[in-house]
Amino acid sequence: MSDVALVEKLVVKHRDLKKEIAKVIIGQDMVVDQILLSVFSGGHSLLVGVPGLAKTLMVNTISQALGLDFKRIQFTPDLMPSDILGAEILDENRNFKFIKGPVFSNIVLADEINRTPPKTQAALLEAMQERSVTVAGHNYRLANPYFVLATQNPIEQEGTYPLPEAQLDRFMFSILLEYPSFQEEVDVVKSTTSDKTQKINALFSAEEIVEIQQLIRRIPVADNVVEYAVKLVGKTRPDSAEAPEFVKNYLDWGAGPRASQNLILAAKSHAAVNGKFSPDIEDVQAVAIGILRHRIIKNYKAEAEGISEEKIIRDLF
Repeated sequence: MSDVALVEKLVVKHRDLKKEIAKVIIGQDMVVDQILLSVFSGGHSLLVGVPGLAKTLMVNTISQALGLDFKRIQFTPDLMPSDILGAEILDENRNFKFIKGPVFSNIVLADEINRTPPKTQAALLEAMQERSVTVAGHNYRLANPYFVLATQNPIEQEGTYPLPEAQLDRFMFSILLEYPSFQEEVDVVKSTTSDKTQKINALFSAEEIVEIQQLIRRIPVADNVVEYAVKLVGKTRPDSAEAPEFVKNYLDWGAGPRASQNLILAAKSHAAVNGKFSPDIEDVQAVAIGILRHRIIKNYKAEAEGISEEKIIRDLF
């Protein structure tokens, strides 16, 4: 099948996928869109939201609709790297045998990743970056496709271990979950307090997702779009000559080259699911907030004046 036909097929399947997810997840369209873009681009996502906004249910539903394996890890302060990677044990014949941990799955939900010490965070982040884990000198490849969705509660800071900037940078998207609207909350309460259960049909397979990821990589991008993405990221760096005055006033640090790479990859995915055969500047702008939000660091002045990351990114367009 030609790439043009594959893109047209993806548009239809993406529409069906959204309908399938909407059977269980009410509202949160932007969040679902960004998670799917992340999966199709081969990236990982960080989901920031207060408890009770159906983060786990959303990831479980998406993994079922995509036909992928799903595992959830609840991060706690006493969790060790071996608890998520797996460990070698002695079997009945006194031979060492490797028992795989929950990280061996297609979709891994790392619930409250900031609750666990840096040692365990680093073990998961190595798996995200290298797509493999090393235990007792042996290297084990992870399943393909492989997607980590980590969640954070933005309210509680006591007894947590915030992710350092270098580790945050490994997440393609930082996705903010808002409270539902009044009508959405009414619909949520009605659907979750009745005895009806919705069956989610798998519309994809692991092989198809890998095919889509390869298709996204093959999509051509015009030079002016790549240059726009690189300039946009360059403007977030306060010490850069291109940085506007408000960036120098409000930011301590800007985004690195990973931001430019992810902007183009996500723009390609955004173009493909909307039936376009090459991304334009509007596609870059459509994904910019989710990709740059966790890569720019505001200073005290921005905090004091209540300037949000979203406002700074929008002003760069």
